[in-house]
Amino acid sequence: MGRSQLEKQKTHEKIVEIASKRLREEGLEGIGVADLMKEAGLTVGGFYKHFASRDDLVAEAIQSAFDSWGRKLEAEGVNPAEMTAADVADRYVSAYHRDNPGEGCPFAALTSDISRSGEKARGIATDGLRRNFASLAGKAAGADDRERRRKAIMAFAMMAGGVGLARISSDEELSAEILATVRDSVADIDK
Repeated sequence: MGRSQLEKQKTHEKIVEIASKRLREEGLEGIGVADLMKEAGLTVGGFYKHFASRDDLVAEAIQSAFDSWGRKLEAEGVNPAEMTAADVADRYVSAYHRDNPGEGCPFAALTSDISRSGEKARGIATDGLRRNFASLAGKAAGADDRERRRKAIMAFAMMAGGVGLARISSDEELSAEILATVRDSVADIDK
């Protein structure tokens, strides 16, 4: 790959990374192209050298957000397949995740936004749901695959919803109670 192509790829990745974080912090409508490009140190005109539309950027940013969990674990030397349900719950349903939506799960930050977004973003989210359900089902106890999948869906819904509810609460004690309750419930799916 030539130098200019490599620079273009790095710039593209930088834009997607910034967008991924900002979208989780401010919602899909919370940041405009002009603000995003300014933060990346670029002009608005440069946007269309990288993306056909804002929807294409949103889809890439959402995919990047979903992939960030695995990248973060890999950087820490953690194999997600070796994590127990309690390990997942401890990381996901935490005060850190609650307080840092730009670094967290897009489901906890953007569920309602993604439900109103384009087909491409919803397709990426659907794939993310399937992967999360399969991963948690592999950690769940149950008599058969159907029961393990049911537990996984309930656990993931509790985690994403629990972090979202904890973010809403202006009462720190209530917020912490929500996190602890959900964390304890999810940790029990392997029993």
